[in-house]
Amino acid sequence: MATAAELKVSDVFWKPGGPPWMRIKGAIEPTEFPVLTEEDTTRLAHSLMRERDWERFQDYPERDIGLTIPDLCRLRINVYRERGNICLVMRLIPLEIPTLDELEMPEVLKTVAMSPQGLVLVTGPTGCGKSTTLAGMLDHINRNRKAHIVSIEDPIEYVHQDKHCIVSQREVSIDTESFADALKYCLRQNPDIILIGEMRDVETFNTAMQSAETGHLVFSTVHTTSASETMERILNMFPPSEREQVAVRLSRTLRAVISQALIPRMDAAGRVAALEIMVVTPTVRKYIEDGRASQVEEAIEDGGHWGMQTKNQALLKLYADKVISAEEAMFNAGNYTQMRQILQRYDKEQADVAAAAKAREEEIARKRRAQHRAREASAAAAQQQAQPPSDQPAQPASSGQPGSQRPPGSSAPPSP
Repeated sequence: MATAAELKVSDVFWKPGGPPWMRIKGAIEPTEFPVLTEEDTTRLAHSLMRERDWERFQDYPERDIGLTIPDLCRLRINVYRERGNICLVMRLIPLEIPTLDELEMPEVLKTVAMSPQGLVLVTGPTGCGKSTTLAGMLDHINRNRKAHIVSIEDPIEYVHQDKHCIVSQREVSIDTESFADALKYCLRQNPDIILIGEMRDVETFNTAMQSAETGHLVFSTVHTTSASETMERILNMFPPSEREQVAVRLSRTLRAVISQALIPRMDAAGRVAALEIMVVTPTVRKYIEDGRASQVEEAIEDGGHWGMQTKNQALLKLYADKVISAEEAMFNAGNYTQMRQILQRYDKEQADVAAAAKAREEEIARKRRAQHRAREASAAAAQQQAQPPSDQPAQPASSGQPGSQRPPGSSAPPSP
């Protein structure tokens, strides 16, 4: 694990019949360590569990574990069976929580994090960095507010130290039986901010909305890829007869939806987050209340002054900043055709700007050459005028005048 941490590996895979594998910068690569046997992975899994958890694993072969390797990293471990063999996947989590600035997140996330109350959802597929973004937002609160933060996680990933806040982190199956139980009793613990690791059922979501309605700031995650899909997912969790009421409640409690994806950098230095950000404005609130999830994206596209952006707008900015390639932008776009058109339009605009700049430079160079020639001509004329007139040769005197001199060697005229 020391090697993995040094290489900034995100995940390590342990499976019998081959060496451990590592995910580095999004790609999975085999290591040069020895081939693992079934006994190796079984012994490793057993060593990571308490005896009662190991016994339970024999009947329910799925287990999440969180642990810390001092001075190295924290691990989120999933243990499972594959064709009868025990396998493990370990997610490496830094001990130091990255700030939102270090994560290169938009400033609006700081504003959202400092909301006095409401529901904030961070969405995206597994492995897209949702936990890291949430950790950065909670750390921002921890540095800038005086409050009580209660997190309910399965398992605990980032460990928060008390700074300006008291942080109580509860792990499902160790500190509480379930998300629902933890949420039920959470309100008696006088929290200001509540983090729910994942919205898994109607009961959890109902309790989360209730917490937001009673003046708490609630953070959670959903496995969706956009704000509009998130709205539809939430409403479809409930029976048709309840959806209208749920839409009204959601419109009043929701503060923001941040949908995230990790895109490979063009310089191969890792991955960068591309975020769709929806802030609940009066217009967005009306769309949610009316159940018009499909119109939310239009509001996001036009809501730049609120800090909102669509995923395509985020991808375009990363492409314009030369962080990601055009191929990655199109591959990760929600709408491939639209993204291709956006990139083509941007490239044409940039080409036009470059051509105009080149034309201006050539015009400036032409004027400078003309001015230079004019200065040279002016200097030459001034130099010519400044030169003194050249000496004129002496004229010979007339022959009949007294004192006139004869040319050398000439004879005197005859006497009269």
